[in-house]
Amino acid sequence: MRADRLVSLVLLLRRHGRLSATALARELEVSTRTVLRDIEALSAAGVPVYAERGRHGGFALLPGFRTELTGLNHDEALALVIAGSRRGAQAFGLGSALASAMLKVVDALPESYRATAAGAAERLLIDPETDLLSRRLVAEEVPDAIVAEVRRAVLAGHKLRIHYAAVDQPPKWRTVDPIGLVTVRDQGYLLATRSGADRTYRLSRVLAAKELAEPAQRPDRVDLDRAWQERSTQFRTGGDQVTVLVRVNPARREDLVGTALAVRAEEADADGWLRLEVTFQDPRHAEWALWQLSTNAEALAPQWLRNSLRNRAAAIATRYGVSS
Repeated sequence: MRADRLVSLVLLLRRHGRLSATALARELEVSTRTVLRDIEALSAAGVPVYAERGRHGGFALLPGFRTELTGLNHDEALALVIAGSRRGAQAFGLGSALASAMLKVVDALPESYRATAAGAAERLLIDPETDLLSRRLVAEEVPDAIVAEVRRAVLAGHKLRIHYAAVDQPPKWRTVDPIGLVTVRDQGYLLATRSGADRTYRLSRVLAAKELAEPAQRPDRVDLDRAWQERSTQFRTGGDQVTVLVRVNPARREDLVGTALAVRAEEADADGWLRLEVTFQDPRHAEWALWQLSTNAEALAPQWLRNSLRNRAAAIATRYGVSS
């Protein structure tokens, strides 16, 4: 445990240049006395750490000293930084270990990449509204080349040109100022502005993308959680939402209502089940929600949803050798 703390202490000094014992104690969640003992241990081990006196003094490393972590390229390190950010850092009680690992990863990057990786967690947001065990079973497929081009523009702060197919409209080229990327239930979204107006684009509808050399017009810092909250309700109630007539076992009503955008016209059937009109984000959302409830719910309309659920069940039955 102490060895990990000593490495973290060195990396903190590498990143910040000079820190007081109080600041180091706060970052490492130990006492200042422990920090002083650790500084002595580092000096005894040959690490060039020294103290600067005075009001703005503290501890620092001799210029040029750094730790080494080899075998990672830039994209691999970036993936680790994102995996260890926000919700990922709290997974399975490993938050402190992940935070320490992220510090080492960022320190190991080349200088030209370090700022990009360190700021990536601010521009990339993973599942702000769902926990790790309630994600969709089927992810939207977006070509890697498109995702990579969009991601580069987001992280570099450059304008982005996209060929986008909006609902019920022919694809058009648009030039946007990218703000950040968000994934929700395995669906990817680009938050951007276009001519100063907020825009949210679903990545699965981006047919082509090209990062431009021109700097994007956007703030230097962004609270992506807040930005998503402000845009998501308006975006989700857009043109591709669907309304479904459903019969549901009362014991599973909350499971259905909890994932819906809206519920109307609720009444009880003669057999005690509930009949509801439920609005979902899109057809994929509707099918996913009804499939999770198995035989505890029945889609009465529209017919395309009944057909889709029947075909899905028939495919499962065929796979496992169960006759109709």
